[in-house]
Amino acid sequence: MITYRGVKFSGYNKPKKTPGHKTKSHAVLAKKGSQVKLIRFGQQGVSGAGKNPKTKKGKARRKSFLARHRKNIAKGRFSAAYWSARVKW
Repeated sequence: MITYRGVKFSGYNKPKKTPGHKTKSHAVLAKKGSQVKLIRFGQQGVSGAGKNPKTKKGKARRKSFLARHRKNIAKGRFSAAYWSARVKW
């Protein structure tokens, strides 16, 4: 168990839900080499389309999200878009 700035995490690069946070739905303690950073991501109360959306609308939402955030997702673990794409989309 790792405690960082008063928030407990089960390990590095393991996202968790944050229902008590005012605006963000998830948090992760990202680690790359010796660098460590707390990343908060996702809008509270909004769900993504999921990894395998069944409806046409869900597929379009996922495709649009990935296209809109492609450059930020490519930045890697220290990007909120990277974690949002992995966890919510």
